[in-house]
Amino acid sequence: MTLTFPRNFRFGWSQAGFQHEMGVPGDEDPNSDWWVWVHDMDNIVSGLVSGDFPENGPGYWSLYRVFHDNAVRMGLDIARINVEWSRLFPKPMPEPPSGNVEVVGDKVVKVDVDERDLRKLDEAANKAALEHYRAIFNDLKNRNIFLILNLYHWPLPIWVHDPIRVRKGDLSGPTGWLDVKTVINFARFAAYVAWKFEDLVDIYSTMNEPNVVAWNGYINVKFGFPPGYLNPEFMRKALINLIQAHARAYDAIRIISKKPIGLIYANTAYTPLTEKDTKAVELAEQDTRWSFFDAIIHGNLYGEVREDLRNRLDWIGINYYSRLVVRLIGDNLYTMVPGYGHACDRNSISPDNRPCTEFGWEFYPEGLYDVLTKYWRKYRLPIYVTENGIADSADYLRPYYLVSHMYQVHRALSDGVDVRGYLHWSLTDNYEWASGFSMRFGLLYVDYSTKKQYWRSSAFIYREIAVSKSIPDELMHLNTVPPVEPLRK
Repeated sequence: MTLTFPRNFRFGWSQAGFQHEMGVPGDEDPNSDWWVWVHDMDNIVSGLVSGDFPENGPGYWSLYRVFHDNAVRMGLDIARINVEWSRLFPKPMPEPPSGNVEVVGDKVVKVDVDERDLRKLDEAANKAALEHYRAIFNDLKNRNIFLILNLYHWPLPIWVHDPIRVRKGDLSGPTGWLDVKTVINFARFAAYVAWKFEDLVDIYSTMNEPNVVAWNGYINVKFGFPPGYLNPEFMRKALINLIQAHARAYDAIRIISKKPIGLIYANTAYTPLTEKDTKAVELAEQDTRWSFFDAIIHGNLYGEVREDLRNRLDWIGINYYSRLVVRLIGDNLYTMVPGYGHACDRNSISPDNRPCTEFGWEFYPEGLYDVLTKYWRKYRLPIYVTENGIADSADYLRPYYLVSHMYQVHRALSDGVDVRGYLHWSLTDNYEWASGFSMRFGLLYVDYSTKKQYWRSSAFIYREIAVSKSIPDELMHLNTVPPVEPLRK
């Protein structure tokens, strides 16, 4: 039976500047913390990062028309693209005008961005980068591709964050999200971007996966994210500043635009190890998900009511890849269970006899339905699935992954969830942060030596779904857990 999506439902792709832009000589952006981080010899020698460099990537900055050509051939009509703060402002931004900012202790309660400030920022901005982004967005618009413009996808300008100094314990220099100045300048950056691109943008996202930035920067330091400084207090401080940055950016964009402003969040589906562990699911969801959104929707920041944070969200972007299995280890404590979800060994088989990907993420499509329905019931805001994909160089699992996760989106739609689009991660292979080029997420294979793009089998499957706005009956056999026997050989 063919499953039909609404005619206004959009299919597309997501990508990130640092992961996709570089690759053609002259297109490098050496002015970010991530650039410094992945080129640092200590990080390379220790194995914290791969030793691969983003300047050898797929080359979107110069080759964007090739990307867009393939997207149109695939029937895609929505894209999530970000601007790099470090490209537009490789040098420090001028100070804001007197009286435009209100800070009370560590609370940034107001950042007004007026005409005076915008003109000052315009004088300091990299005009070549500005015009190049405009050319990219114009090309998307001319192809009738709906643009979600995201303002932050992890790299910060090096004048905002020096990760090597922080990693060494030197907090005298730029400390990124540990500093309220970053909140202030991010809001100004957001307003400036809206001012320059409002005519080309359909909806805005302030940031992508702020929870990953905080957790992996200061807790899960083995994952190779800057600054790699293990400190739970710093994690919480960074997370609070990211919340404040979203709220202040929301207000700043709203001065310029009436278009919807959202936030994109990394989501895990939680399942209990046994029936006795259902409370562990509730604890994990509150800890890693609802506490963030309760702050920017209800103004409840870890028990403190802040009106300056309330109602700062118009839509929710959901990134979903897998689950975590959790169990109780006390009345109000939980832990994850190794072997499942994001806690698998790479290319292994989970205890539930499900394949785990090259990244060590378990195949668990039903978790996407769980996440979508819970967000809808709790907040009743429009939703986009802004990332969903799989590291699968052989393209064996990806056809199953695509169809089974699309089925869960359709299931959520049928249950009344306001899901407006599905964006695959990603259109092409990309530079996967600390893992470099070892993880292949693309619908299109990239030959990094030539920058040529080749369609994988899964790309044709995605085209069939996107063009028909349906999961045709002939593809429904892929709505299952892939056979695992070949993976054991």
